[in-house]
Amino acid sequence: MAERSSRNRGLAVVIRGQTLNSCRFLRAAEVPYYNCLGRAVESDVTSPGVSGSDAAVPDRGLEKLMKPRSLVRWFFTLCAAVLAIGGTASAADVHVMISAGFYPVYSELGPAFERASGHHLITTRGPSLGDSPEAIPTRLARGEAADVVILDGGSADDLARRGLVQAGSKILLARSLVGMVVRAGAAKPEIGSVEAFRKVLLAVKSIAYSDSASGIYLSTTLFAKLGVADQVAGKTQKVRGPPSGEPVAAVVARGEAEIGFQQVSELINVPGVTFVGPIPAEVQPDVSFAGALTITSHQPEAARALIRFLASPDAATTILKAGLTPVSGR
Repeated sequence: MAERSSRNRGLAVVIRGQTLNSCRFLRAAEVPYYNCLGRAVESDVTSPGVSGSDAAVPDRGLEKLMKPRSLVRWFFTLCAAVLAIGGTASAADVHVMISAGFYPVYSELGPAFERASGHHLITTRGPSLGDSPEAIPTRLARGEAADVVILDGGSADDLARRGLVQAGSKILLARSLVGMVVRAGAAKPEIGSVEAFRKVLLAVKSIAYSDSASGIYLSTTLFAKLGVADQVAGKTQKVRGPPSGEPVAAVVARGEAEIGFQQVSELINVPGVTFVGPIPAEVQPDVSFAGALTITSHQPEAARALIRFLASPDAATTILKAGLTPVSGR
């Protein structure tokens, strides 16, 4: 699975510690640097933060589901599913634009898709929305090539209204929650109720949030809803995300912000922070991640196959492990 700028390296696929067909299986953190087609590459964009302790991952017991034998069976099940979807179509270069929230899932399952289908994924990263020049809507508007986008579901709807993605092509992949972190070693504040959460926002000296969906929600809607917009205005900072930026949690880990907010999937694997938990359910935004075909897609069948692959029931364990919720009823 290649990213925009790449160079040859080794050959690998990801399913922890297992070996299939002479491929070496690695941790999910290493996925962005490899594909499974003999076209192994190294990306110029770092993989999502999977380094550090797994202790902060919610429901860590999910990893116990991923036993070696079940992983092998799971891999071949996915291979069979993709082959059934893709049929005998020739291999294609599929250009994917993806935001950070679903990237941990994509980076783990993408190489399996490549190996099963024969298609080659070329990946460009960027926020789902916002004012960054790297944001996916901005990239599409200026004519950058993509066959499929994987991003915030609301942003996918907006892109369809603007004529940048194909109407009716959107498929939901997962639901997401906004969470909060503090620096490792700091006391975990109580945010279980709306009032407790509001008190934390007023008490802390600095707050960091993303430049994409979750940060836009906090800064334009939530703070005002809680009646704290004026009080927090002078102590907030917007953090530019990948590919040129970093997760909000990295800023908190350096001590540059006391608390930080982002999608849970973008917080839980960053070293140097403690995951406090999701913000109260009463003030959670309705956030999902979805895949959709662009209006200029040159490989629509391969793009559809990728989306269906990521939406398959077999992807649920990886989605849960990433801190996301599989779409019910799949």
